[in-house]
Amino acid sequence: MYAALWRALPGPVWLRLLIVLALLASILWVLAYVVFPWVADVLLPQDVTVEE
Repeated sequence: MYAALWRALPGPVWLRLLIVLALLASILWVLAYVVFPWVADVLLPQDVTVEE
C-alpha cells in the first residue's frame, strides 16, 4: 500500500518526501483538532457525581 502511494506521487524523491510529510502533518492536525475532541465529547460521560 505504501509502495503504491510512493509510486503515485509525482516528482523526485525529495519532493515525494515533502508531499508525504505535508500529508502526514495535515492528517495529524485533523485528528488532534477535529476527530479527538468529537470522540471525547461522545464517549466521556457528562453527568459525573462524586460522593464522599
